[in-house]
This record gives sequence, structure tokens and C-alpha cells, in this order.
Amino acid sequence: MTEILVSDVNLNSVCERLEQHCCVDQNQHNLSSQPQTPVLKRHSNTGAKLWGRVRSKLLRQKLDPQTVQSKNWHMDVIEMNGIKVEFSMKFTSRDLSLKRTLSKKQSGVFGVKINVVTKRERSKVPYIVRQCIEEVEKRGIDEVGIYRISGVATDIQALKLAFDTNTKDILMMLSDMDINAIAGTLKLYFRELPEPLLTDRLYPAFMEGIALSDPAAKENCMMHLLRSLPDPNLMTFLTLLEHLKRVAEKEPVNKMSLHNLTTVFGPTLLRPSESESAKGQHITCASDIWSHDVMAQVQVLLYYLQHPPISFAELKRNTLYFSTDV
Repeated sequence: MTEILVSDVNLNSVCERLEQHCCVDQNQHNLSSQPQTPVLKRHSNTGAKLWGRVRSKLLRQKLDPQTVQSKNWHMDVIEMNGIKVEFSMKFTSRDLSLKRTLSKKQSGVFGVKINVVTKRERSKVPYIVRQCIEEVEKRGIDEVGIYRISGVATDIQALKLAFDTNTKDILMMLSDMDINAIAGTLKLYFRELPEPLLTDRLYPAFMEGIALSDPAAKENCMMHLLRSLPDPNLMTFLTLLEHLKRVAEKEPVNKMSLHNLTTVFGPTLLRPSESESAKGQHITCASDIWSHDVMAQVQVLLYYLQHPPISFAELKRNTLYFSTDV
């Protein structure tokens, strides 16, 4: 995994400066050729070209063994039309980047067990999840690449701090913040849970259930696994499912299909515990295990997103039926 930090540069502002530079050049050409009113001709793909150069530079970097072992940041500069983008890059092992750690400060929400947060808030779904979803649906559901395009890291950290400290101005911050930062904050919350939303305990069962070939058997298994989740996890998962379905309905506009959304959220909501990962590493190489797991995690989320609406009350009612039949 490669981490990139763009130092003191907002890509959007860089792009605006580049576009202004292009506009000035066009105006000067018009003025020198004939006395007419200058026309601002904006080049809408300037940002894409600039980011394309940065990405191309990164992809050309060869991670030799010394680079992989080094803990130092590698500095580089990309220049375009007199504008320089300075960035730092270093390699982080997959195991370290995916490791979840329990927060020592139980007063916050990030890194705190979901049942602890909902009990403290006296809610069924954590406040941070409800507010981020509400804001995305209010003004980000038509945003191209929503949940796929990363927000500015400093904005995400500011929102994280605000939610952790229960800042009174959180609603105002949300209304003023870039929508990709809000989407990134929601993803970060799920990523930093001490255990995945679908739990460590049920992970092997989800992997077995999604691999079943018989449709009826798969249906029974996958619904039973949902019923087995703790109530806060189940309510939060169902809330997120309905939200992602609404986002996918806008695919012609936002370009985010169910497959795109499952690729983003699947490995975050469902991931093997460290003990489960260690069990399989003697069978084959870790990268093969990781790739296979990711495909299965994506398929699990896709199964539920393509399923007809799932009701919390109906799931719990079926649980009672099962318990009385035994």
C-alpha cells in the first residue's frame, strides 16, 4: 500500500490557478489579434491532466526491497505550467494498514465498539453514521465518484476530531465541508471500528455462506447470519444498505454502481480477524489469500444490496419463530 501526502496543496485550488492561467493566455491572444471583448475559455480537464501526471509518476516508482524496508518518506515534485505539486510517499505493509486498534479513550466514537457508542447515545445507529448519510443524500448523491474519490485528509481529520469530542458546531461543519470529506469520514469510522461491522466471529460463516451454490440454502444461511449480528451492528448495516442502494440508483449521474460501492465498502465491513489471517497463511502466499478474501467480501455485500429490502423487525420475528420451533 502506498500512502501519499500532498503538502499544503489543495488539488482543486491548484486546478483553478491552472485554469486561470489558461484564461489569461487566451485573453492576451484575443486582445492582440483584434479589439474584442475577452472571452474566458476554461479548460475543464486541467485538473484531470495534473492528477494524471501525479498518478503516472507514482505508478512508475519501482518498490525495490530497500524502499519497502525503509520507513522514510520519499519526496517528489510534479510541475505543470509553472505550478508545482510536492508530495511525499512511503510504503506501508498491508498487515499494518489493515490492523484495527481499540481506542483507549472510550468517550469518543472512532475506534470504540459500536455497542458502547449506541448505548451511550441511546440510539439504534451511531450519530456519526446517521449524520454523514444524511449529508451525503442531501447534497452528494449526484456527486461523480462519491465514496470512491478521496476527501482532503485534513478535512477528514477535522471531522473525526469534531465527532470524537462531540463538538456543538458539528452540523455547521458538515454543511460547510466538502462532500467527499464527509464520505471519507464515514468510511474511516467503519475502518477504525475495533472489529468489522459484520464481526470477527461470523466472518468464516459469511465466507462459507456466500460460496453456497444452492440459492435456497444460500438465502437461509445469509439471512440467518444477519439475525446472528448484535442489534446495533444489524441496525447500522441495514441503514447503510438502504443508503448505498439510493446512491446506486443515481448511477447514471454519479457513476457509482452497486459493484463500485461494494468494492469500496466490502473489505471495510467484512474482514478476517488477525487469528483467522494467521490460520491461512501456511496454505498459500498471503497476497493470494488477501485477494481471494477481498473478492468474497465484495460478493457478500453485493448479495445483500441486490436482495429485496430487509426489515429488522422481520428478521427478529423469524428469530422468534426459530426459537419456538426448536
